[in-house]
Amino acid sequence: MASLLEAIMLICFGLSWPLNAYKSYKARTAAGTSWQFIGLITIGYLAGIAAKFVGGGINWVLVVYFLNLAALAANWIVYFRNVRLDKERAAGKKAAAQTTPAAQQVAAVAAQAE
Repeated sequence: MASLLEAIMLICFGLSWPLNAYKSYKARTAAGTSWQFIGLITIGYLAGIAAKFVGGGINWVLVVYFLNLAALAANWIVYFRNVRLDKERAAGKKAAAQTTPAAQQVAAVAAQAE
């Protein structure tokens, strides 16, 4: 019975990870995503898996831990993708700002000074 309750808890909690990964993927930004939170949850799952091995309680619930960990890995992948996209957007805005007419005039004055 304890294993069943543990599995229910893991399933209920674990259903949020695929939904979160999808939402983050669609948002295309890491803004509002806490890598510290994802890291703490990852450590928690790893501790739960380790407890199963250390305590000799290896049973079918371990599969649910690994499924949740896989869904959490997808969140990490999406997070780092979104960080990259944020950096690319910031670099594009910086480049666009440098090609405004004012920036072109400054560049022309600088070129004449040389």
